[in-house]
Amino acid sequence: MSEKLEFKALVTGGKASGGPPIGPTVGPTGINIKDVVDMINEKTMAFKGLNVPVRIILNPADKSFEVIVETPSTSSLLLKEAGAEKGSGAAGTENIGDITFDQVMNVVNMKKDKLLAKSLKGMIKSILGTCLSVGLLVDGQNPKEIQNKIDNGEYDNKFNE
Repeated sequence: MSEKLEFKALVTGGKASGGPPIGPTVGPTGINIKDVVDMINEKTMAFKGLNVPVRIILNPADKSFEVIVETPSTSSLLLKEAGAEKGSGAAGTENIGDITFDQVMNVVNMKKDKLLAKSLKGMIKSILGTCLSVGLLVDGQNPKEIQNKIDNGEYDNKFNE
């Protein structure tokens, strides 16, 4: 039984190439680099333009491989929702955009498996904290205000726990 090789790479969604780090790692195993790159691009197309962590498991013995796509960072997902290239250099005083509460919920749903909070409210408040740190308003308000409203039950109609 031969040993499987596993490595991680950060690729731009839908734009992986046979260059480093993928080509030099896959090439010596005899596994077709183009097939690996095509699968990565197919699996990361939904994250077009974002840096996406992927794990690639190679089995040189039977020339098989597996690609596992991890979730992009919370800030990357929020910036994509806002249509912004980068976060604010002065978060808290300078805002770069405004997203809706529903867009926050989209990010919560994408990150659900990776968030440490035990409740949906906790997950939402965590994502709102990231909104604050990248300089995003939510429904035209400071994310801290939304967090306080969640604590006061004003958003209970938006989710059922």
